[in-house]
Amino acid sequence: MQRYPMTKQGHDALQAELQHLKSVERPRISAAIAEARAHGDLKENAEYHAAREQQGFVEGRIQDIEGKLSNAQVIDVTAMPRTGKVIFGVTVDIVNVDTDETKTYQIVGDDEADIKANKISVNSPIARGLIGKEEGDVVGIQTPAGVVEYEIVEVRYE
Repeated sequence: MQRYPMTKQGHDALQAELQHLKSVERPRISAAIAEARAHGDLKENAEYHAAREQQGFVEGRIQDIEGKLSNAQVIDVTAMPRTGKVIFGVTVDIVNVDTDETKTYQIVGDDEADIKANKISVNSPIARGLIGKEEGDVVGIQTPAGVVEYEIVEVRYE
C-alpha cells in the first residue's frame, strides 16, 4: 500500500472537514430528503432530487477523505532536527538570481498544495529541485521559459 506524505496541519484540516461533513452536512441533507419526501410524488420533486444529489457529493467526499487519511504518512516538521536542508514540510525562502525576486513556499503533500497560499506539492518541479539542498545553495529549476536559478536564502521548520 502506498503511503502519501501529509503535514500535520493538512491532516488536521482533513480531520476537521470530515467531522463537519459527518456531524453537520449529513444530518442536514437527511432532514432535507425527509422533508422533500413528505411533499409527495418523488418523480417530479426537484427538492428531493437536489437533496439526493447533494447527499451523493457529501458521501463521495467523506469516502475520499477517509481514504486519504488511512493512507497518510503524517510528517511533523517541527519535530525534525534543524539541519538547514530542504525536506518535506519546511518553509523555504528563495531568491531568483537574475531578478532578485523573493518567493516563499511551504513544501506539502499533493492534496494540500495551494499556490495562492504559497504551498507547493512535493512533486512539483520547484520542490523536486529544492529537496535535499541547503541554505546558500543555488539551484537550477526547469521552467517552461527555460532554466531559472534560485538561491536558497532560508529554510524554516515551522
